[in-house]
Amino acid sequence: MDVRRADERYPGGDAAAGIESRHAFSFGPHYDPGNLRFGALIACNEERLAPGAGFDEHPHSHTEIVTWVAEGELTHRDTAGHETTVRAGDVQRLSSAGGVRHVERNDGAAPLTFVQMWLAPRDAGGDPAYEIVRGIADSTPYAVPEAGAMLHVRRLTAGERTAVPDGAYVYVHVVRGAVRLDGEELGPGDAARVTDADGLDAVAVTPAELLLWEMS
Repeated sequence: MDVRRADERYPGGDAAAGIESRHAFSFGPHYDPGNLRFGALIACNEERLAPGAGFDEHPHSHTEIVTWVAEGELTHRDTAGHETTVRAGDVQRLSSAGGVRHVERNDGAAPLTFVQMWLAPRDAGGDPAYEIVRGIADSTPYAVPEAGAMLHVRRLTAGERTAVPDGAYVYVHVVRGAVRLDGEELGPGDAARVTDADGLDAVAVTPAELLLWEMS
């Protein structure tokens, strides 16, 4: 198990524009050949946008982009004609496939915090696709078959235990609270990269919210 702490993330964004970013993997000017991906996961970005701030229209291709809002509301618009507001508890996925452009903004009056995760598809190309699942239930898996991956959301009370999926690659990201995993305590923004996961449990030290990626 490889634990990566929140303060080890690469800083990014534009403070003057109200954008604060923290990157778990090699990203943009923070090129690290030893930290390019884990399983299918190639990015796990924590983004904080002040009211009125956002990312202007920009392109993506050959990437499965999954977004989880921790607080606030995210406005999404893309060149395939989708325009939605993503709220806490919603899972949004943009399959950029052969190419798509989109805008991401905080059009609300409150600060916005979200986690955006990029996965490499097994096959390149195809047509872009979009999906949003409103208020996904706890422990309901969300499949991204294009990347051979499954997202599990866990919301735990203090002292509650949850099984970590068995798998060749499992990525555990703490959104809020604190959990203990295989003897290590993880706090907000911390992550664990588990290879050949088998029989692991996570125990909440405080009320906690976790995102777990199960990847083949």
